[in-house]
Amino acid sequence: MKPTYVVKHRRRREGKTDYRKRLKLLLSGKPRFVVRKTNKYIICQYVVSKEGQDKVLKQVNSKVLAKYGWKGSFKNLPAAYLTGYLLGKLVGKKEAILDMGLYPSTKGSRIYAALKGALDAGMKIPHDEEVLPPEDRIKGKHINDEVVKLFEEVKGRLK
Repeated sequence: MKPTYVVKHRRRREGKTDYRKRLKLLLSGKPRFVVRKTNKYIICQYVVSKEGQDKVLKQVNSKVLAKYGWKGSFKNLPAAYLTGYLLGKLVGKKEAILDMGLYPSTKGSRIYAALKGALDAGMKIPHDEEVLPPEDRIKGKHINDEVVKLFEEVKGRLK
């Protein structure tokens, strides 16, 4: 008798995709505000899915902030907020749902900082106010006062 073991999808075996979560997001029929973290950057995307195929309409990487005068880390909380804010300005006042991928839902995280940036730019994304980081952390007050000044300058240029 042969074993009846079924090999899982490759992306599931590699730990890259949660197919149950993805199916729920796709069945909503709404575009997705996708936030991903790398070792150096924060990536925000506005993605539309049609018949299971994803199409990235707009994408912003936090390294683009250097063009607007951002100096320092491109993966901290203020950089995540500004990246989400820039994508929100590019997309406009559209609806979307948050796609966090496999990242754990941690109150005040960089994922939610990017969400807050998109919300402040005018996007409509369902969320709970409790998970968003406080305003002083978004501005970088926990880092130092120079980051707060730089944050205000860059945000003014993004408008």
